[in-house]
Amino acid sequence: MPDGAVLEARAINAWRGDRHILRDVSFVLRAGEFLKITGPNGVGKTTLLRVICGLLPAESGELDWCGQPVRDCRDEFHSQLAYLGHPNSLKADLTARENLKFLAGLRQDLTTRDVDGALERVGILSRGDLPARSLSAGQKRRLALARLLLAEASLWVLDEPVTNLDSAGVSLVEELVQEHVSHGGLALAAAHQRLLDDSPSLRRLELS
Repeated sequence: MPDGAVLEARAINAWRGDRHILRDVSFVLRAGEFLKITGPNGVGKTTLLRVICGLLPAESGELDWCGQPVRDCRDEFHSQLAYLGHPNSLKADLTARENLKFLAGLRQDLTTRDVDGALERVGILSRGDLPARSLSAGQKRRLALARLLLAEASLWVLDEPVTNLDSAGVSLVEELVQEHVSHGGLALAAAHQRLLDDSPSLRRLELS
């Protein structure tokens, strides 16, 4: 295991139908680092994130967490994992507060102060009592980010996290990721847009 490695992928291969989409993808991520995964559409960025989260199987390769194969410490790994995919995965009929209490509350007990603090951090506290269906696309993305904040996970896996966000929202995502890694967390993101490109914590993986 490389010195300080927390998450290590070695020679990950995955297919989509008859297409070999991931070919021997490897990377090492240490505490306090952010891995930005780039490449053209269809090159396998989302596939790689889903393989890491266990949502898709890899044909071959190894994924290690803290020096152990993930297959041998799956519960521990998933307890430290928070995933933000393309869909926001919100309950349309629940309010913003209820969404957080239900979805984030599956992992831990949340107080009203916890929920309101997360809503305030992402700038939608005033929308807390509105049903998710009535929120704008950007506000829904901010609500999904609030759920991420409440997950208490050391590893964030983010698929195009700034989707539907304006420039202020993009800055918010950068702030949240930077705060997370500055406290020793890890983050991976598939992203087309500029995201923490000037940060010393940034590592890059370009798929082709």
